[in-house]
Amino acid sequence: MNAIPAYETTPPRIRRRQTLALVLLVLTGVINYLDRATLAVANEFIRADLGLSLGQMGLLLSAFSWSYALCQLPVGALVDKIGPRWLLGMGLVVWSLAQAAGGLVSTFGWFVIARIVLGIGEAPQFPAAARVVSNWFPLRARGTPTGVYNSASPLGVALAPLLLSPLIAATSWHWAFFVTGAMGLVAAVIWVALYRDPVRGQMSEAEIAYLDAGQSPEPAPKTTFASWRALFRHRATWGMLFGFSGSVYLNWVYLTWLPGYLRTERQMDIAYAGLAASIPFACGFAGALIAGWASDRVARNSTSPLAGRRRAVVAAMLGMVAFTIPAALVESNTVAIACISIVIFLANAASACSWSLVTVVAPRSRIASLGAIQNFGGFIGGALAPILTGFIAQTWSFVPALLTGAGIAFLGAMSYQFLVVRSIPEQDS
Repeated sequence: MNAIPAYETTPPRIRRRQTLALVLLVLTGVINYLDRATLAVANEFIRADLGLSLGQMGLLLSAFSWSYALCQLPVGALVDKIGPRWLLGMGLVVWSLAQAAGGLVSTFGWFVIARIVLGIGEAPQFPAAARVVSNWFPLRARGTPTGVYNSASPLGVALAPLLLSPLIAATSWHWAFFVTGAMGLVAAVIWVALYRDPVRGQMSEAEIAYLDAGQSPEPAPKTTFASWRALFRHRATWGMLFGFSGSVYLNWVYLTWLPGYLRTERQMDIAYAGLAASIPFACGFAGALIAGWASDRVARNSTSPLAGRRRAVVAAMLGMVAFTIPAALVESNTVAIACISIVIFLANAASACSWSLVTVVAPRSRIASLGAIQNFGGFIGGALAPILTGFIAQTWSFVPALLTGAGIAFLGAMSYQFLVVRSIPEQDS
């Protein structure tokens, strides 16, 4: 079974499928985050047009995250049961229509509804991506592809102000929603047309041996509701849920409020703020790629892949905390942007490592399920971040809002460190 070196000899047909799968995941992931970030880029114009306060904008920015988080739980089990091809394809259609509808709304209430539906549609993206990586990559080589598909998140956010700010300036904020919605519909057709799961009956012995390297030869049992629910009996599940909540909370403080923060708190004009807001997320793109590659190296050289990947998550999250403090307190805009860039670099490194951690903690048949549970926790944090940040900034300033995010991220790091200590065996799930 292990005669073929899992990291040195990739069968040519498998390599082509891996490359295609990752290209498609990056494409859909970039559009996913362009759609999420459109509201943040158009924040100031929407607030002026609809007459919204900072607190109301915080609620609007969080509406997506609540529905996205709640849908993670059933979506993860559905991905494990029916596969990523059709579920992600249907999600692309739903979220793209909801995104386009955001350009048509004229009231706060209808905008909230459009964002809620956007969250429902986008829910399959990352559980499906985790399933795709587990389908096409061997156990100890999943960090790099996980980093690649996670890099779509900061790449999409980095591109958003660069692409959408000129569009909004030339037309109106409505067209930013129309254009990104249309892009998602095109991506849905491409994904369904090109992506396929591996079919063992059509593969050679060498290809099967490559994919199964390091895994139990026993076939994975079918996913049931009872087996999905049983994951919650393990403290590793709770550690990942609470840990990712802290990581995503701090990341979403910047994701949802950075353009508005730079213009409101640091008095930057729209052109400079758009460029400044893109720099940290370009760093985040590098963070996701580097972390995925590095976590594979750590896992290969560690006696425990779980411990190696967990250490990477915790170290990145503690770095996020350390650099958020000066980002909040310094007077220099240049130093603040530099610190925020490091935070976003580390946030995306932590995210990539968290998703690769899923593939070594989860039993083989429950990878998307555990990934979705972790993501559920993350986006409870993501839902709270814009609300609390908006109300704290409205009541005091952005300084205590950023420091609050740092404290929550620290608690998340401790959850990973002390709760995620062993993998979940197949028979216990």
